[in-house]
Amino acid sequence: MAIPFPTDEWIEEWEQELRNNETYQEASEGWGVEFNGNFIFHLEADDRLPEDMYYFIGLEDGDVFDCREVPDPEDTDYGFIYRGAYADWVRLTEGEVGAIDGLMSGVFELDGDMQKVLQYSDAAVSMVETASTIDTDYEY
Repeated sequence: MAIPFPTDEWIEEWEQELRNNETYQEASEGWGVEFNGNFIFHLEADDRLPEDMYYFIGLEDGDVFDCREVPDPEDTDYGFIYRGAYADWVRLTEGEVGAIDGLMSGVFELDGDMQKVLQYSDAAVSMVETASTIDTDYEY
């Protein structure tokens, strides 16, 4: 059964899939150790999504935790914000654009240490590949 995106149900399913993904766990070993590796995923409103949405993704040393929607990212402890238009998030979760390729081409923007993200590019690839395996119903 397809899970609606973007919803807490979808982000929680993705969290569980990542927790069961040994490839992701190995690639992200060391991420968030001695620095804040938590992300805010900012889905920007566009002609499909009526208002901005923010999702917190807790990441540290191969673990994924506390994935949930947040009303205001400034009330959350994060180290990075990854942002893009909703339509591009759809393309990302369908596997049509990669996390790193999307950054390099300007489709997505990053607030945070780009070098750290590039250092763990295999983890980013695994995260996107995992998202693309979820049976998804795009609400917008």
